[in-house]
Amino acid sequence: MQRDLQNLRKNYVKGALVDDKVPMDPFQLFDQWFIEAKEHLSIDEANAMSLCTIGLDGYPKNRIVLLKEIEKGCFLFYTNYNSEKAIAMEKNPSVSLHFFWPALERQVIIKGDVSKVSREKSANYFKSRPRGSQLGAWASDQSSKVPSREFLEQKLLSFEQKFDNKEIPLPEHWGGYSVTPISFEFWQGRPNRLHDRYLFEIKADKWISKRLAP
Repeated sequence: MQRDLQNLRKNYVKGALVDDKVPMDPFQLFDQWFIEAKEHLSIDEANAMSLCTIGLDGYPKNRIVLLKEIEKGCFLFYTNYNSEKAIAMEKNPSVSLHFFWPALERQVIIKGDVSKVSREKSANYFKSRPRGSQLGAWASDQSSKVPSREFLEQKLLSFEQKFDNKEIPLPEHWGGYSVTPISFEFWQGRPNRLHDRYLFEIKADKWISKRLAP
């Protein structure tokens, strides 16, 4: 397959990062941007983020997960503890999160260290999930090989029957992760590819920022 994509381009004109208006705290800027993304009519899931891990094969791998909370300076998401990404994070807890909001011509890249949240916190979040999502967490051995779609649907049905008229408990293999940021990079598209980039890095418990060339 061959595709000529050289003429796919656009000019970015929807915003700017003005030096004297950039907050000193990256969480403040992230919160401003996230609120704008969440309220934008053309953005369906503002909390969708790409999680990058380093696999056991040495290669980086990205996948989309959903941000569920920002708590005490950490970004929280939930997944299967036996999944490929969980195994990768157990081996190497250095990860990257990437938010891309094209309708606003903005990106945020966050590097950080990941760890599991408490069992109590995972249980509280699990209770808030729709019943179908709770059953799906039981039915899917995430990242494992399955013979067919029908196999998955039969597993789901078996757990529907098992927990019929019962509260669905938190599976042992499922829970939350917390990412503690060590850096933020904010990217705002600008005309003529002279994009605005601001990097925040934590130094001696203080955030230091600098503008980067696009």
